[in-house]
Amino acid sequence: MPVVIKKILAWGFLAFLIYFMAFRPDGAAQLFRGIGAALMAIAQGLGDFLTGLMT
Repeated sequence: MPVVIKKILAWGFLAFLIYFMAFRPDGAAQLFRGIGAALMAIAQGLGDFLTGLMT
């Protein structure tokens, strides 16, 4: 993908993120909470897997 398109998409995503947080702060907080919970579940699963390998 050309660099110009990547920059346009990145700036568009950033603008949408700012707009979303400004006009829907509750929805944005809920979204980030969900992302954090998913990342924690992945980390927990990876930790359990590694613990299972060691025992």
